Amino acid sequence: MANIIIRPNHLHRAFHALALFISFLLLIHKGGAYEFRVGGSIGWTVPPDSNALYYNQWAESNRFQIGDTIRFVYPAGKDSVLYVTNDDYTNCNTATYLKKASDGNTLFQFNESGPFYFISGDRDNCNKNEKMVVVVMADRSTNTNQTTIASPPPPPVGSSEFVPTPPPSPYSPSAASSMLLSFIGSIGAFVATISFLLN
Repeated sequence: MANIIIRPNHLHRAFHALALFISFLLLIHKGGAYEFRVGGSIGWTVPPDSNALYYNQWAESNRFQIGDTIRFVYPAGKDSVLYVTNDDYTNCNTATYLKKASDGNTLFQFNESGPFYFISGDRDNCNKNEKMVVVVMADRSTNTNQTTIASPPPPPVGSSEFVPTPPPSPYSPSAASSMLLSFIGSIGAFVATISFLLN
């Protein structure tokens, strides 16, 4: 049976390896935000069946959390997306809004839980159900039972624009593949740490 002798140099290296491994795990834990492409492959447009609530069905099939982002992809200059209040959503009121974008590639990040209301900037498109409600889940990592509702008072029309974003990456990981990559990364870091200690 071989004896492993731990020298002071090995302890120093082991400490650094352990610190690196813990930092890596913390990065994986914090990197859990996802990007969703609104509407999947059809993007942001008048739905194929304007009598159906296509975008609300799409939103209900996903679980949105604080820190997640949604990407609206649509023809720049021919359509737009408005972040609005519940009343403006219900009435397809495009005259007032909280934020507006018309760049064709709009990224919106959720910074709190509650409902978020989006409509097309073209009232006719909105009346054909190019509109969506996204409900962001409450943050369960804190010990509070309160949910903040996303309904700040609207600023004056046109005072707050979305910031244009670069084109979408060809790969946006799904929750399952992201969890798999995190698990594989954790195992790889653990194996690297062990091999580092034994050398």
